[in-house]
Amino acid sequence: MSSALSLTSDDDRRTIRAATYSLSWRTGPRGITVSPYLDLDDADGNPWMRLCALSSVHTRAVHDETMSISAPEVRSESDAVVLTIRTASPAWTERLLEIRCTHDSVEITLEAVGSGELTDVTILGGDGIVPTGASGTFRSGFEAQSLYVPSPTEPVAFVRPVWSAASLGVVGDADPGRLNGIFSPPPLALAFGRDPATDAFTPGPGPWLATWLRAPVAQLRFTTMRFDPVDGGGLVRLAHEGHTRVDGEWRSPSLVIRPVASPAAALQAYRGDLVDTGCASGAAPAIQPWWLEPLFCGWGAQVARAGKKGWAPDLCRQETYDEFLATLAAASLDPGTVVIDDRWQAQYGTAEADTEAWPDMPGWIARQHDQGRRVVLWWKAWDPAGLPVEECIADAAGRAIAADPGSPAYLERLDGIVERLLSPEGMDADGFKVDFTQRAPSGATLRSAPDSDGVWGVAALHRLVGRLHAAAKRIKPDALIITHTVHPSFSDIADMIRTNDVLEHDVSGRPVSVAAQLRARQEIVATAMPGHPVDTDQWPMPSRDEWLDYAHAQAGLGVPALYYLETVENEPIDPEHLELIGQTWKKYRETLG
Repeated sequence: MSSALSLTSDDDRRTIRAATYSLSWRTGPRGITVSPYLDLDDADGNPWMRLCALSSVHTRAVHDETMSISAPEVRSESDAVVLTIRTASPAWTERLLEIRCTHDSVEITLEAVGSGELTDVTILGGDGIVPTGASGTFRSGFEAQSLYVPSPTEPVAFVRPVWSAASLGVVGDADPGRLNGIFSPPPLALAFGRDPATDAFTPGPGPWLATWLRAPVAQLRFTTMRFDPVDGGGLVRLAHEGHTRVDGEWRSPSLVIRPVASPAAALQAYRGDLVDTGCASGAAPAIQPWWLEPLFCGWGAQVARAGKKGWAPDLCRQETYDEFLATLAAASLDPGTVVIDDRWQAQYGTAEADTEAWPDMPGWIARQHDQGRRVVLWWKAWDPAGLPVEECIADAAGRAIAADPGSPAYLERLDGIVERLLSPEGMDADGFKVDFTQRAPSGATLRSAPDSDGVWGVAALHRLVGRLHAAAKRIKPDALIITHTVHPSFSDIADMIRTNDVLEHDVSGRPVSVAAQLRARQEIVATAMPGHPVDTDQWPMPSRDEWLDYAHAQAGLGVPALYYLETVENEPIDPEHLELIGQTWKKYRETLG
């Protein structure tokens, strides 16, 4: 046992003490076998959590309900004290909860032996029946008032009341209850604070209690990690959706719990832990000078020109982008990179250029190269349009829902698409702005492609983005891959992180400053993905004044990105406004040396 840990016993309680916490549990007839809780306190004895020893590993066939729970088996290791709590389950021949106490953390891992297709896995709580006669779902109790969530949501609430749910994963959109995929995936981490939340951005003073998931990315086969609170209790739920097949022994990702000074310290510890345990590479990209040049993305200008009655993707046209570039030139604005946004493709999945809208895309890109610019193509992840259903994830009716990165045939097709778009013999574009990663397929009735290995959830997105990144680098070593994947395990397959779409209101319905929310996002990116340039985005802007305010702030947050040229929310952009943009670009470029 490490000298930083001690294990003591008295008449009815055993306690593990470390420098920053203690974990204790009752023994005897009133112990865990009857009341399945352990007490997690800080070093001064102040309670943090009543940690529920029940958990569930549900399958398609059987709802996993604990029928009985054993007293903890305790063993000492050189660097930890380990508790093993065994449970009787109708779903598994053997199931146990392992709690590993180290000098600075408590690490919780589930193990199940048997067979089944996993649906929901719950940690810090689960379903069961205890000897008192109580039954149903049990949750851990938290002595906290606020919750820090390192992902943008609508309403904006990086800091929120502790009994607010949180969803972290790769599923979302702009519909109610789903606008939480802005980062996809975000850091799979949360932090609990003792003081009440006062606003969307300001954490209270420490200490805080951090918790995060640790596992190699290939084992993150769930679509979402959800904090599921009800009436003073909460648990963590991993949605496998029936797409993880177990035949033998299965171990969950470890849920790490650690006292920290602040939410920022929580993210630092999280990333450091993933790197130290080999779950993330810790690599930063070899930054190419051209990546850092100000960029122009046509999406905001397309939307502004389309107005409320138009369809912005219809304005992704060669002549329209020529007009945009003429406006830039008239204002003496010279972006280093132009992003051709949605939608230059005839079909998203096959990514053939729409020759009616872009009659000469290779020639257009060549002309940008002649002027010293690079061209990045917007890429819609997952979209199956134009792909054979045999290379796709399909619904119960056999309709293609998403490209399947578990399909060797699709991955081979993707390699060919990237070569056609980036090679000098093809389009000769310079990289991809990867969007819609939050559209990962989700659903228990969905079925993988016939040749697929069934990869799912975060792991599937990692394979998809990783294959795109590898193909691009093979063709153009200096190609730029922009993503909004803010998970440390994506650090070696993403070159630049995009802060993504701007949101609107806090939980009280009050408008939230664009600059404030993007600054909070940049801080998360800088901590979780250090060394990665940041595409500061600029979509959507609620007003011209907010647009100008944020444009002024962008240079301090990352690479300036210009989206608007003619109007912002029907307010005209005049030459003097573009002149202000030019001044910010000039000052920014001076910092590049």
